[in-house]
Amino acid sequence: MNLHSHLTSRRALVLFSGGQDSTTCLAWALQRHAHVETVGFDYGQRHRVELDARLHVLDALRAQFPSWSGRLGEDHMLDVNILGQISDTSLTRDMAFAMEANGLPNTFVPGRNLVFLTLAAALAYRRGIDVLITGVCETDFSGYPDCRDDTIKAMQIALSLGMDRRLLIDTPLMWIDKAETWELAHRLGDASGIPEGGSRLVDLIIEHSHTCYMGDRSHRHAWGYGCGSCPACQLRARGYEAYLAAQQSH
Repeated sequence: MNLHSHLTSRRALVLFSGGQDSTTCLAWALQRHAHVETVGFDYGQRHRVELDARLHVLDALRAQFPSWSGRLGEDHMLDVNILGQISDTSLTRDMAFAMEANGLPNTFVPGRNLVFLTLAAALAYRRGIDVLITGVCETDFSGYPDCRDDTIKAMQIALSLGMDRRLLIDTPLMWIDKAETWELAHRLGDASGIPEGGSRLVDLIIEHSHTCYMGDRSHRHAWGYGCGSCPACQLRARGYEAYLAAQQSH
């Protein structure tokens, strides 16, 4: 993956939750596209603190990465609380994390990514944007069927047909694990052209992004804030430890 490639003239919209993955995707987009906008979704999630984290990440990126700041356009927030009304999951209800009989974790919000992509495509249509970027991943994931590559390819075709406009859905993290996601962030920061850019971007993700399903911002770990025990924290922590081990072995 060439992170120093010439900027495209295309306009991109990043599905941006304020977490580690979407922050890395935003940096990826800013490194390759001349104009990048962001969209977040309020669906009544328990970890609503991520909605505040989004703004902190955007402010920090603008302040610390001047080569990206001019490319970072408008941020949008869409209210999709209907997802909370029609789903009974541990992300929208006060219940313990567990596996369901169908083999999926109860953190799975049915149709969430399909709704997000559909709304993002409609927004992109209005904004004259033809690239959607999302941090879904089929390598380190909980088995969510709407994160699979086949699902995203099918959505790209359906949305392009339904909007009568060719849309590209980019998934920079689809085939990499969490350790490689940390490494990608480091390389993106270095490619930005600012001194110590790699370390700065990793530190920014640690300090400002939010992934914890419990919305815990009171406990600070080496990898960032979180309860340390929910599935999202455990995945992030394992990835960070593997990333550090790989860094030390170089």
